[in-house]
Amino acid sequence: MNTYCINALNQIKIALTKTVEIMDTLDETDLDYRPTQDKHSIGELLVHIASICKADLLIANGATQDEMSAFYSSVKYGSLSGIKTGLLDNFQILEESYLNYIEAELQQEITSFWGVTYSRYEWLLEILAHIYHHRGQLHAILVHCYAKDLKVLMFE
Repeated sequence: MNTYCINALNQIKIALTKTVEIMDTLDETDLDYRPTQDKHSIGELLVHIASICKADLLIANGATQDEMSAFYSSVKYGSLSGIKTGLLDNFQILEESYLNYIEAELQQEITSFWGVTYSRYEWLLEILAHIYHHRGQLHAILVHCYAKDLKVLMFE
C-alpha cells in the first residue's frame, strides 16, 4: 500500500466526515435553497459532493464523456439520508480502488475526456481539492447566505 495514498484518502475522509456533520445541521427543506439564480441549490450541491469520489475515480480511469454523462444521469439520492449514503458509499469505492493500485498504476498517466493529463495519483490529489472546494462553498453559502450557525470545525 502506498503511504501517500493512505494519507490523501485520510484527508478526503476527514473532509467528507465534516461535510456529513454539516449535513446533520440541515433539514430536508434546506435542500431547496438556491442562493443564486441559475446556480446549484444546496441539495444539488450536496448531490454533487456525494458523487465526486465515484465520478472523479471514473475520470481517473479514463472514462469518456458519454460514460460520465451516463453516470451523472444515474445519480439520484433524493433526501439527506440518501445523499449521506451515496457520499459514504462512493468514498468506499474510491478508497478500495486506490488502496489496491500498485505503484505502476498510480504513476500511469490518464487523459481526461477534456484533454487534461495527470498520473492516477495526481487525480487522487485533484479529488481531494475538488471535495475541499465544494465543502468550503457549501459552508460559505450556509453561513453567509442563510445565517446558519453550523458549529462544525472545518479542520481537525
